[in-house]
Amino acid sequence: KAVRPAFVVQMAPAPGDLPDRDAAPDGWRIGFTASRKVGGAVQRNRAKRRLRAMARGVMPGLVLQGHDYVLVARTPVLTCAYSRLEAELRAALQELARGGRPGGGRPSRAPST
Repeated sequence: KAVRPAFVVQMAPAPGDLPDRDAAPDGWRIGFTASRKVGGAVQRNRAKRRLRAMARGVMPGLVLQGHDYVLVARTPVLTCAYSRLEAELRAALQELARGGRPGGGRPSRAPST
């Protein structure tokens, strides 16, 4: 998971038991979501449209094959400059591809002994 001010990107390996018709031609899938925290139906639809347009231009060259992605809208996606959204998505995808958490995400807890 890569958290940004305007959105969150979640990535997971695609399950191997899906029929081929569900996979994108490049071997990855994407979903978009916006909760009611973003606003009413008009604002949520606008947020998802902005995420879809941004993903269409940025993701094809940066995604990992065989993975599923979910972009979760946050309220600032409605007012943030489009160029900044694209830059943030590029950075988030690169972070996920490295598998790291340079944004200071919480590390997983070590098991207690």
